[in-house]
Amino acid sequence: MSLIKVDLINIINNLKTQKMSNLNFEQMPMAIVTLIEKVEKLEKIVSEKSNIPEQTEKFLTVEEAAKLLNITKQTIYEKVSRGELPVMKRGKRLYFSDIELYEYLKAGRKKTNAEIEAEAETYLKRKGLNNGK
Repeated sequence: MSLIKVDLINIINNLKTQKMSNLNFEQMPMAIVTLIEKVEKLEKIVSEKSNIPEQTEKFLTVEEAAKLLNITKQTIYEKVSRGELPVMKRGKRLYFSDIELYEYLKAGRKKTNAEIEAEAETYLKRKGLNNGK
């Protein structure tokens, strides 16, 4: 859960415990001051979080892509010719998006035995074939 959500939840819980909904007229100014302070705190947190730079896409050469994937340049060319790697071509040069290459790596992830068993159980339960369990 993000820090902003956690802070919001904490502030809401604090407001609930302070029972701001059961305030009398004399308590209203102090409650308003408290709310303003909390809103300012939230605005500060949101502005700090929004200043975090997004991951920017970098374009890699064949050599850089080979290094990233830990394979040879020849293997890069083979995978490109078979259509296995996402690639951009400008003139005679090939370029690779680092984000797309990371996605390519993640797509090849093998599932653990526990993940496979959980999927099998879910499938069998859906089909009503849970083998008497």
